[in-house]
Amino acid sequence: MIISDILSYPFLLRALLVGFLVSVSSSILGVSLVLRRFSMIGDGLSHVGFGALGIAAVLYVSPMALTIPVVIASAFLLLRLSGKSGGDRSIALISSSALAIGVIAVSAGGVNTDLNAFLFGSILSVSKSDAVIAASAAVVTFFVYIVFYHQIYATTFDPVFAEATGIKCARYTSVLAVLTALIIVVGMRMLGSLLISALIIFPASSAMLVARTYRTVSFFAAFESALAFLAGFSASYAFSLPAGASVVVCHMIIYAAVFATSRMLRHRLRSVVS
Repeated sequence: MIISDILSYPFLLRALLVGFLVSVSSSILGVSLVLRRFSMIGDGLSHVGFGALGIAAVLYVSPMALTIPVVIASAFLLLRLSGKSGGDRSIALISSSALAIGVIAVSAGGVNTDLNAFLFGSILSVSKSDAVIAASAAVVTFFVYIVFYHQIYATTFDPVFAEATGIKCARYTSVLAVLTALIIVVGMRMLGSLLISALIIFPASSAMLVARTYRTVSFFAAFESALAFLAGFSASYAFSLPAGASVVVCHMIIYAAVFATSRMLRHRLRSVVS
């Protein structure tokens, strides 16, 4: 009943498509980011994106035209800082500063803009251009991971060995940065700058509790992300709840269930072995 109602409205169908594509794409990217301990980059980029959106609203320019290049440039910067001492501190400084700039720009610029939509998302306001960008980013993400799977795998787990075998790790890290930036910019319309990083962290974290190989972790993360989004979106429609928060809560529930189950199975395995 709920699914048939959603499919009968074009704007809901568009929101469902964009949310599904962004969720699956971000979960695949999240596996590499989390394994390389870059998980907080998603949070940092979302705050930078919020600042760019605030400035775009004040300057009356296209939000995507300004936000995408700014977030891509920030992704390169944050990935570079992450590999150095104090990188986490630098990410926190940049993200909090960008968030503050965005709030001041929107509040003091006299712009008639709903700040909550930037902070917490408004998936029902997703436009056709957002859908095109989301579909394009998802297709490119899937293509990159399928064609360059072995290179990404080697770069994720042992960049030193990968460089010794001739793999240009910096090149694949740059591709990862661009794709992450695109997905976060589009995803901010869905979950907002405060919640979008959940799409990167939760699926990978849940998958790592039950899977043991990079391939199976990626598959499980994509499945978990799709399941959490569909459940959260349906619950949002059925009970008139905020869509972004509903999706994140579903991720939280799945992670808690997987964590409890995996811990119970490990406990039983130790009892059998002992």
